[in-house]
Amino acid sequence: MTAQILVVDDVPANVKLLEAKLSNEYYDVITAKDGFEALKQVKEHKPDLILLDVMMPGMDGFEVCQKLKEDGEVSHIPVVMVTALSEKADRLKGLEAGADDFLTKPINDMALFARVKSLVRIKQLMDEVRLRDKTSFEMGISPEINSTFLSDVSGSKVLLIDDDEVQAKQIVARLSEVYKVQCLHEPENVMTLPDLADYDVILISTLLSGADGLRLASQIKSQEETRNIPLLVLVDEDDTKVMYKALEMGINDYLIVPVDKNEMMARVRSQIRRKRYQEALKSTYQKSISMAITDALTGLYNRHYLNTHLGNMVKQSLKNGKHLALMMMDMDHFKAVNDTYGHDVGDLVLKQLANIIIQGSRSAELASRFGGEEFVILMPETNPQSALAAAQRMREVVETTPFKINDKGDVINKTVSIGIASLHPDGDSGESLLKRADEALYEAKNGGRNQVKVGAVMAPKGW
Repeated sequence: MTAQILVVDDVPANVKLLEAKLSNEYYDVITAKDGFEALKQVKEHKPDLILLDVMMPGMDGFEVCQKLKEDGEVSHIPVVMVTALSEKADRLKGLEAGADDFLTKPINDMALFARVKSLVRIKQLMDEVRLRDKTSFEMGISPEINSTFLSDVSGSKVLLIDDDEVQAKQIVARLSEVYKVQCLHEPENVMTLPDLADYDVILISTLLSGADGLRLASQIKSQEETRNIPLLVLVDEDDTKVMYKALEMGINDYLIVPVDKNEMMARVRSQIRRKRYQEALKSTYQKSISMAITDALTGLYNRHYLNTHLGNMVKQSLKNGKHLALMMMDMDHFKAVNDTYGHDVGDLVLKQLANIIIQGSRSAELASRFGGEEFVILMPETNPQSALAAAQRMREVVETTPFKINDKGDVINKTVSIGIASLHPDGDSGESLLKRADEALYEAKNGGRNQVKVGAVMAPKGW
């Protein structure tokens, strides 16, 4: 996972050490020597993560973090505070300022990379939502959003899953001062809760006597209705393996047992605020969806929206040095469907193909109907090899999926031809990317159909 990380520290040796560790893991690192330069760098580069030293002259890390979280333009960027201090009061002060986590010097490499990977993954998903909102704003169909992470979240719904009744009672008592809390002592019943999707955050103990807490968290994350609910796990202080495994799985955060109640409150509040921020973006974006940007038949984005969004994605990918791929597909012999069964059946088949595309696309990808029986999938941060593999999987799914043509259960089999193209890092455009994918699609159609072809590599500037 590539990402840009800002390292802020007034001690050059500390900066060099972190820069070397992160660069060795293929992260792009920028640096700042104090809080003032850090604020400037964040505004200019919009990094994916900030590693922020606490003790700095002029403006300490707590103040820098507070200023960042008050700025709607950058408040979504995760902040990890790095300090030689291990006092709970200092950790709490950082969390109150909006920090996502703490790392204590000397930094454990495994803890560093687990936390970086987890927070970067969340940040990049949020970036895609923000970018779609920007696209809608530029098209004049939605207002600009400038939310921050400092909203009031009192009254939010919290679920605790813990079969240690003494510990659970103490946690519920503290959380109930601010939130609506339900506690579940029998974890096997969690997936049957009728209102599970309504919770704003879920706390799960990994010390359950009769169940695997991480497996339970995985089940919650695997369900479409609940996958966006922030999860915090309660972990034994010495069980670092479980901590890192939890972050690797995509669990949002962890709390050390015995739980520090004030730290718990700060971390829960931070996760709910992040969820509310994402929901505000999505809500505004969803309200802007209309016939102006969607295809009436399939519900996918239309060509007009794709062209606008593609331009934004190309600029962002070139600026950040990240991969971008585009997949263009066309249903083979689609005219025969209309001629044989009628246009109503043709529309039904296209709707089913659109559903296959949606199910086979990642959440960060954008699928659109390009026109007729042609569809385009825009794949951010996808290298050419991964794009080719995704296209082959999509082709195989279509080939093996029967398409219903009536209510009697009659089906037909169809195939698609696919062309893919990848963004050239030495300058490129959305128009050029589309053209190369279209040429590859034409080659696939002429080569016998039901196959994937890769567009020609664009020559670098100066050739």
